[in-house]
Amino acid sequence: MAIEISRNCIPYTPFRGQLEESRICLVSNAGVYIQGEQEAFNLKGDLTTRKIPSDIDSRRLAIAHEHYDHTDADRDVNLVFPIDRLRELVSEKKIKSVTAEFISKGYSQAMREIKERVSWEIAKAVDRMRPDIVLLTAG
Repeated sequence: MAIEISRNCIPYTPFRGQLEESRICLVSNAGVYIQGEQEAFNLKGDLTTRKIPSDIDSRRLAIAHEHYDHTDADRDVNLVFPIDRLRELVSEKKIKSVTAEFISKGYSQAMREIKERVSWEIAKAVDRMRPDIVLLTAG
């Protein structure tokens, strides 16, 4: 059952579940994409998203973003997109599972369009994945 959310405010929703029984979805605006398979984000501003399979080899991921220093994240993408850490938590039974895909977005200052369209598209995509928890990361 989908939850109807007001566009006027974000309701505080305390997590009442157990991590060991939870399914996690990762959403990031760090500019992560699959190198050689997906188009890199436009560095001047990009309102598109990329779906990243949660089982992809993290060495295939790259970062297209010029508005933060990602020197260290270029060596270990988990610093901004903790895909391997989440899989480790699953294997250690600290969390139950992750969604089949994660969502990545790049840089944009088009705040009105992000608020009125892009954020809702992301929210609907996440809702269809049915996670218990959404982990948000930024660059």
